[in-house]
Amino acid sequence: MTRSPFTSRQIVYLALAGDVLVTVTKGIAAALTGSAAMLSEAVHSLVDSANEALLLHGYRMAARRPDSLHPLGYGRELYFWSFIVALMLFGLGAGVSLYEGVQRILTPKEIDHPYVNYIVLACAFVFESVSWLAAFRKLRATRGGLGYWEAIHKSKDPPSFMVLFEDSAALLGIVIAALGIFLSQKLALPVLDGVASVMIGLVLACVATILANESKSLLIGEQASPVLVCAAMALALEEQGVVSANGALTVHLSPDQILVALSVEFSEELRSPEIERCVESIETRICNAHPEIVALFIKPQTRQRFEQWKATRYGRADG
Repeated sequence: MTRSPFTSRQIVYLALAGDVLVTVTKGIAAALTGSAAMLSEAVHSLVDSANEALLLHGYRMAARRPDSLHPLGYGRELYFWSFIVALMLFGLGAGVSLYEGVQRILTPKEIDHPYVNYIVLACAFVFESVSWLAAFRKLRATRGGLGYWEAIHKSKDPPSFMVLFEDSAALLGIVIAALGIFLSQKLALPVLDGVASVMIGLVLACVATILANESKSLLIGEQASPVLVCAAMALALEEQGVVSANGALTVHLSPDQILVALSVEFSEELRSPEIERCVESIETRICNAHPEIVALFIKPQTRQRFEQWKATRYGRADG
């Protein structure tokens, strides 16, 4: 497995630095040339910059310690702000691009100094490629044997794949903007500049929809990896007095914070004080081996009762 030199937070910082720089250069170029496609690209980069800032804010808020009001901590703050990022990308990025494109189609306007756009777009492509490559290497290093799309779908760390999607949309948008400007000049059809802006808006809308769906799933609550569940059950079985580890109910509170409710059947010979000591030992054993488990609840329960509970809750009794 390839090892990424960047953490998810470092990738967001890298993307933020690049987007701020690109936003300024695109904005200046849009003002000088009057290109709708370039203006859409400037708005796109501005929204991306705001999105990266929100993701960093989400990381900071998610790191707060639990308190009496939020006993399980603030881990889902990251998922909340990731969802807001997707909404901003759709509402501001796509919305402004579509509006500006339609306006330019209705009232076509010649582009001044088109060479300025080409220079700025070329520089922007280089800047965006740097953060895209970092995000891609991060995904490749963590996907294991999964396909890329499956790895994104199963990821519990939305900023890592959000940067990849945003940068992919940015690179595609740059290509569309360049083609729109070139064709509008080559064919003497200024309306094509507006068409390019509309196409950029549609790309952003599609990406925002995907990101919103993935963030929503995490915000509602996704289960932990089956590998972690099996490892926790195996550790519980090592404890003397445990007859069986029946299964677990898990949910991610953040990328590195997991809640686990473990069903365990104890020997009928054990008395209450002995079961209590056994539970404490299991908790210590599992939490030491998996520090990402920040809340562990063990329920003494026979396998038969656990299977009945599953059948009632999920309508089936399979694992």
